[in-house]
Amino acid sequence: MTALSLAAILEGSARKYPDETAVISEGESYSYGELWCQALGQAAALRVAGVAAGDVVGIMSPNVVDFPRSYYAVLAAGAVVVPVHLLLTVPEVVHVLRDSGATMLICHPLFLPVGGPAAEELGLPVLTSSWPEAADTGGTSGAPVPEPLATYVTRQAEDPAVVFYTSGTTGQPKGAILTHVNMVMNATVSAVDANDVHHEDTALGCLPLFHVFGQTASMNAIFRLGATLVLLPRFSGAAALEVIREHHVDVFHGVPTMYIQLLAAAEGQADLPKLRLCVSGGAALPQAVMERFNTAFDVTIYEGYGLSETSPVVSTNNPHSGVKPGTVGPAIWGVDVMVNDRNTPGSLSPVPHGELGEILVRGHNVFAGYLGNEQATAEAMIEGWFRTGDLGTLDDDGFLAIVDRTKDVIIRGGFNVYPREVEEVLARCPGIAQVAVIGVPDEERGEEVCAVVIRDPEHDGGEVTQESIIEWSRQRLAKHKYPRMVRFVDEFPLGPSHKILKRELRRSMTKHGE
Repeated sequence: MTALSLAAILEGSARKYPDETAVISEGESYSYGELWCQALGQAAALRVAGVAAGDVVGIMSPNVVDFPRSYYAVLAAGAVVVPVHLLLTVPEVVHVLRDSGATMLICHPLFLPVGGPAAEELGLPVLTSSWPEAADTGGTSGAPVPEPLATYVTRQAEDPAVVFYTSGTTGQPKGAILTHVNMVMNATVSAVDANDVHHEDTALGCLPLFHVFGQTASMNAIFRLGATLVLLPRFSGAAALEVIREHHVDVFHGVPTMYIQLLAAAEGQADLPKLRLCVSGGAALPQAVMERFNTAFDVTIYEGYGLSETSPVVSTNNPHSGVKPGTVGPAIWGVDVMVNDRNTPGSLSPVPHGELGEILVRGHNVFAGYLGNEQATAEAMIEGWFRTGDLGTLDDDGFLAIVDRTKDVIIRGGFNVYPREVEEVLARCPGIAQVAVIGVPDEERGEEVCAVVIRDPEHDGGEVTQESIIEWSRQRLAKHKYPRMVRFVDEFPLGPSHKILKRELRRSMTKHGE
């Protein structure tokens, strides 16, 4: 067995760059030396409170310095991090803490009204994430901070480091176990081989750090090279643009809705800040949005692909490979991608380049399984390959194109309709700001194609209507693909990582049609 700890990411930069800025949070700067010293201090407090190596500790915190400090404190103590996302209700937090076997919750004061009762129901102690630990939280009361640990507790490379709870599109969320080697390798390869992060960079940390994309790309990869992370607790286009200007941010990681909001905030501004590196993931970025953003900010967005179960990065367009619009680039170093025959899901049967199939992944990024769920783990794996449930194609150069999630494919009258293809076309329709395409039940066709649209308030050609959108798309899409239904909304339901929740849209649009 090989000794390895994810805590080494912060420890290494603290040793190498002790006086350089690691985090800027709520107007305060924290050097690498300070942040690591505080993490070791909090780790000592965890040990005094009874946390042992291998124990599981929940963390409930927004994007402020508390999150990385608590995260690396748990890891330094030799424990396993369970990030709790901030939109959950008390019963949902109870499920995550109970299912993961958590022995403690570290909770930001703002989220004690949810985290406190959830922990109390399970009889778990609560530590606030404030530094130094203070105030009675209804669990463990404030106590003097003991001497910091001398260094982090050694773990094995294949030991669990972080357990991420998947969104649970069917049934209860499952805990995806990511090991120390999963997380260390993905952060390192993302920073060094894929995204060309520089030590001198300043990155905007607006992706939720409790989500795997934010954790790996925005926090661990930036810390790995000793760059600076500016944390933004609540994202809006205007707030992000202000922080980018104020702190001379040159690296931006975001999901498509963030790029759309940044574009809207930049509307009419002649002097936009210069970004060096922009990475998009989490969902498909419409090419029309990518083109507008690249032009406005004079930059190239590199779109990538990943999942919670793959730490998350699988592939990405990058400065070395170049960009092929409509793809998510080649697999990252040390990772293999296969497109498998959908008709033989239980065995390996790769399809020729250019043909559609299910995307399979293997490599250092693939998780160790679902916590306490051997059946789900077995169903997700084929001979060492992880089944993503996504449909895509590989070209002759190894660039991967995502066509859609298997569960999102619309079957209309026996024909498959891939929402992303329809969305790409509708994103160019004048008067549409954002669009999501879903299938809704239809007695005659089985499912009907429905476009859910947010209108563009800046459009000067008159307000778009259902009829105008249907007619526009009918001229540009095959007969079975164009939407027969258009519904207008003011905003989309978004998940914690700002991804559009299509299952919520399907639910609301189905009720709408009753």
